[in-house]
Amino acid sequence: MFGRRADGRRLSNLDPIVQFAPYVMVQRNDACNLVTDYIDYDPLAAYIRKRSKQGDKVSFMGLLIAAYVRAVSQHPDLNRFIMNSQIFARNEIVVSLTLLRNAKNKDSLDEALVKMKFEPDATIDEVEKEIDAKVKEAADEDENNGTVDFAAKLIHFRILMKLVVKLARLLDRYGLMPGWLYDVSPFHCSMYITNIASIGMPSIYHHLYNFGNTSIFLAMGKFERRLFSTKDGPALKTVIPIGLTLDERICGGASYAQGINVFKEMLAKPELLEQRPEKVYTEVPMKSNRGGKKK
Repeated sequence: MFGRRADGRRLSNLDPIVQFAPYVMVQRNDACNLVTDYIDYDPLAAYIRKRSKQGDKVSFMGLLIAAYVRAVSQHPDLNRFIMNSQIFARNEIVVSLTLLRNAKNKDSLDEALVKMKFEPDATIDEVEKEIDAKVKEAADEDENNGTVDFAAKLIHFRILMKLVVKLARLLDRYGLMPGWLYDVSPFHCSMYITNIASIGMPSIYHHLYNFGNTSIFLAMGKFERRLFSTKDGPALKTVIPIGLTLDERICGGASYAQGINVFKEMLAKPELLEQRPEKVYTEVPMKSNRGGKKK
């Protein structure tokens, strides 16, 4: 309320067209831009092999997330969201991920939802450490998973479930939703990412949820062989297809393009992710897991 929320602060000194857009396109699915891009497989595979020989675990998902975090550190407008037709800057970098749990009954496919928080200057090793900890915790059936446990309790009381969701929407609209509910909601995050290559599916455009405030959804599909034009003529390359669904209201097209270019630059030269960026740009003071606040 009054421009402040548990997860962000309202921005007002913005381009008038950017500020006007949320009043025309009221819901996220009114404002979706869909982009398919292809990431060169070879530099990432070579980097993963090199790190593996050094005894370090690095994954394709980890590289994608680390590249996104680095892009946000240079273009913080990628970490904005819309609520009640107002534009907010998020005060943390939060990534949600859906994964399969290690169900005891192998015939069932049990899913878990995890939320991971990253420092804007995080390196690939710090990103992988956070992912590994959260995935191990969520993949164990015997461990508690806040999102799944909360949903499991509510599902037994359908009338109560409807009331809770309606109340959450109302409180969220005015920035009054309690912090613990933000913590268990995967729909309140900077980016939602899914690895559908793990189930043999091609890349898709996943919808943005109108509940919550996710502005970016990234879907990594199964690897493909595609024909590209090079200076030496046509060539077949292995690529990683990425389906991006973007809320176009959070910033201008040029800002999106600059941020995506940083994202792709990091994936073309993943060694860059081993070092912290020379400078981190933020629109609001950011919460820090290391203590204190980022400036």
